[in-house]
Amino acid sequence: MNNKILTLLVAIISVVGFGLFINVMMTDSEDKVAMSDASSPIVTFGIVILIVTMAIAVLASILGVAKNPKALKKTLLGLAVLGVILLVSSLVSDSSQVLDANKEVIAAEGSSVSKLTSTGIWSSLILLVVGGAFFVFDLFKGLIK
Repeated sequence: MNNKILTLLVAIISVVGFGLFINVMMTDSEDKVAMSDASSPIVTFGIVILIVTMAIAVLASILGVAKNPKALKKTLLGLAVLGVILLVSSLVSDSSQVLDANKEVIAAEGSSVSKLTSTGIWSSLILLVVGGAFFVFDLFKGLIK
């Protein structure tokens, strides 16, 4: 039953998306206002689908954790580790100016955007190093066996 509902939902989303795409394709590409008016609904449709998908994924995760109390402990441990990584990243990050590829200033020196950008870069780097270390460890463990 759920499979039929899901198939029907995907078909409806596909038809609506295809119709919006055809609307964009039929618009004169030289007329910027008409192109903007035609592409705006498809962007809005994509954003709505993204938000609904994220909400369903978060809700399903919460329900899955609620049904399995052992998984709750692992989830809380993972969130705590992520919080520690973000805290360390925030402490290590600086608030120097952020430049784009054209050397134009995106965020001024000392701004909160600059600090958050640096924090995101440092947290990504830490997660990359930790993930790479676990990958290499698992690779060597598999070679030894």
